[in-house]
Amino acid sequence: MEQVYKDMGLKMTSAFTMFATKVARERRIPFEVSADPLYSKENIEELERRIANLNAE
Repeated sequence: MEQVYKDMGLKMTSAFTMFATKVARERRIPFEVSADPLYSKENIEELERRIANLNAE
């Protein structure tokens, strides 16, 4: 991450300040944040079921 900012001519502190300012101004995170569906309750239950079936064989 530091290298990316360096390539943009920024320091980490400057980039964070820009991010914090945007959050404060817009009162939102300026990009989409979502949970990885792999870790949903339904997927975990399905994975556990499949593992149990494999172990039973």
